[in-house]
Amino acid sequence: MAQGFSLADQTFNAESVGRLAAEYAAAIEGFDQDVFVSKVLSGFPEREFMQRIEWIADCLEPYLAEDFSTMASQLKEAMPEKLNPLLKDDDFGSFVHTVPGVLAVRHGLENHHEEALDLLYEATQRFSMEFYIRPFINQWPDDTLARMKLWAEDENYHVRRLVSEGLRPKLPWAKKLEISQDTPLPYLDALYADQTRFVTRSVSNHLNDISKSDPDVVVQTLAKWRDEGRQNAKEMDWMTRHALRGLIKQGHQGALELLGFKYDADVHLEGLKLKSEHIKGGEALEFEVALSAKEKTPVIVDYQIHFVRQNGSTSPKVFKLKQTNLAAGKPILFAKRHVLKANATTFRLYEGRHKLVIQVNGKPLGEAEFDLALD
Repeated sequence: MAQGFSLADQTFNAESVGRLAAEYAAAIEGFDQDVFVSKVLSGFPEREFMQRIEWIADCLEPYLAEDFSTMASQLKEAMPEKLNPLLKDDDFGSFVHTVPGVLAVRHGLENHHEEALDLLYEATQRFSMEFYIRPFINQWPDDTLARMKLWAEDENYHVRRLVSEGLRPKLPWAKKLEISQDTPLPYLDALYADQTRFVTRSVSNHLNDISKSDPDVVVQTLAKWRDEGRQNAKEMDWMTRHALRGLIKQGHQGALELLGFKYDADVHLEGLKLKSEHIKGGEALEFEVALSAKEKTPVIVDYQIHFVRQNGSTSPKVFKLKQTNLAAGKPILFAKRHVLKANATTFRLYEGRHKLVIQVNGKPLGEAEFDLALD
């Protein structure tokens, strides 16, 4: 990432705000495009990403009717063309079109939730309303879930995706849901056979969220879906692997077996060799692993690094090494170079004795230790 890069500036800038202002000017009587753009841009430097969305809504409100029905009509009239319904994926739209969601919550949540849901339905076909549907789920669960049941069968795949994404228990950046995480399962049952990857990816991410607190339910759900045969076998395989990615790293036996990897497979660690047992921050941990099996065996080979923490304890992180098939009686050698970044912004290193563990199909087979110095 280049120094000085700002996602907020890349997303919200003179060009994107100018396009948005032109849409408002064409639909809202009395809208002053130049004044709006100038005011919006002047407030960006002091605001972070999500705050900028709220700020755009602040600047738009004076041009809108106080009556919510009229406001909703104005916002719908100003919306651009719907996202291409013929695409299957990667059609996200522009973040500037989240503003109707902000205003739906501000002005429609308390006394106009049905009309606000109508607004979200239209808006999500331009940019996902996954953040803004959640206050309605919390405050009006019965009405909102009834609407989402219909949306799960909508002809527009962005609407269908909103059902899964909006109900995710651990949606990044989003308001926490107050419903049980089991509540959405019937909705996922209706969506998993979708023919659009944009939807099935959301369903898989949703299951990955659930797996963090109830892994067995996720494994059972995926096994049931596979047996039902409603989804294309290739897509079902992709969904299963994507949904189970967290559990595979953890070595969850049920998840591994669902993917055809035996936890207790007859695999032998023939050798584990470190290039050096003394490593400095910024250098790489380099190692080789030799594995063998008496019969052809599918394997997922991972490695754990047990990092020393500030209090002297250790905490493991799992990394992918290789997914392959071991041939009968033919050892295979894997080599890996893992850079230990001393100045990483998201993970801090501490000096001390670290441990490397080789994990095959979730089962630890061997380990080696190394010292990390930061000076």
